[in-house]
Amino acid sequence: MHTTKNEKRLKVAILGGGPAGLGLAIELARLTFIDWELYEKKPQISETGGGLSLQPQIWKLLEHNGAAAHLTANDYFRSAEGHLEQRRNGRSGELLTIKYNPKDVPLDRRSCRLARSKLQSALLKNVDQTHINLSKKLVRVEHLPDNRVRISFEDGFVDEVDLLVAADGLRSVIRNFSFPNNTPHYNGQTVYRTIVSKSEVRKIDGIPWAPIFWKHVSGLYVYTCPLGDDDFEVTLRIRRPQEGAEPPSWGRPFDLHTLLHKCEDFCPQIRQILNLAAKGETQEFALFSGPRLKRIVSHGNIAFIGDASHPLLGNFGSGASFALEDVYTLTKIIGWALPRGRPLSDALDMFDSIRSPHYERLYKVLDNFTSIKATLRAEGLPVDEEIAERVKRISQASVSWMYYYEIDKVVDGYLRGLEKCENEARPTSKVVKQVMMGLGVTVR
Repeated sequence: MHTTKNEKRLKVAILGGGPAGLGLAIELARLTFIDWELYEKKPQISETGGGLSLQPQIWKLLEHNGAAAHLTANDYFRSAEGHLEQRRNGRSGELLTIKYNPKDVPLDRRSCRLARSKLQSALLKNVDQTHINLSKKLVRVEHLPDNRVRISFEDGFVDEVDLLVAADGLRSVIRNFSFPNNTPHYNGQTVYRTIVSKSEVRKIDGIPWAPIFWKHVSGLYVYTCPLGDDDFEVTLRIRRPQEGAEPPSWGRPFDLHTLLHKCEDFCPQIRQILNLAAKGETQEFALFSGPRLKRIVSHGNIAFIGDASHPLLGNFGSGASFALEDVYTLTKIIGWALPRGRPLSDALDMFDSIRSPHYERLYKVLDNFTSIKATLRAEGLPVDEEIAERVKRISQASVSWMYYYEIDKVVDGYLRGLEKCENEARPTSKVVKQVMMGLGVTVR
């Protein structure tokens, strides 16, 4: 890392103790001029929900931050057949499509599935926990005349920092503060997640040992997949409009028995696994959607990473990967720019110029899916035909570039472009764009 004499220190506050916040804490600790504190509203660092996917592009990042060393083969499920996922008709059980990992992806970097708590635990082991502050619910954000940020918490604690990083999830408090007219809203769909015992699932005939979406119409589906150890996840997504009602809290306990009657049209094995899930501990998650942020930085001293920067609703099953890509980009840029005397606001603009176009590209994929679904609904097909056509058309329109996106090469190429500008005294934007186009990446 380039360094200068009398290096100015940068004070950073991280809000949120999920994968984004913990990943950032690990990376900031490597920058000698950074003083950081992490604030988590819960009384302990813990993860809610079922499983999450580790796609190929995240493994390099987990090796980079050291978390991969804390994950063993027993912690996750990886299909021996190389399956990324299956999609089946949830009414009949008929197999409609199978997606595989590309053959050129090394075996140890192929997609796998694990409990969210496993990843969080692996990250936490590499974090200096003396800088984690628990039970800190943010209530106020103020911009100070000296370009710093004052953050105030419910318990009366106040901190003043140079950089505030929002890693506080989809329902980000900081996002609402910075972009009050761009707040995600409940979209009428709710997800119910349960982890049950593999030994109990094995008693049910017809539940394949693979990641499977059991599809119905109108966004209704059940997702089943083994995880690590004795864990097996069951997820139900259903449309439950609540006109005029406050949407359910994120991750609150729920009695799944009350929804079983809405799933009577699923095939027998899915009804059985939902009955099994209803005996366990289910958590309810309302889904929120909203417009894409035009910029994922604000006021020259706030940056958004992970779910706080985009309401993608888990559509790509790669939220942890996107979060760690944000972390890698932000810390690499800060580590390059500030020791060279560049202001923080410039560094955040550089971060935004790489990541915002990436999210814009992802949103275009979702817009295409929305258009396909709207066309299909208008055709008025019989139920089983609609399910098959929905899976077929979405599968044909699906792209997978985001799972093999090499953020390290993108950022390094961007910085090489900046260094070339410095050495040749040439206009920054033109040179950087030329370098990035050579990598097949669009930046602002």
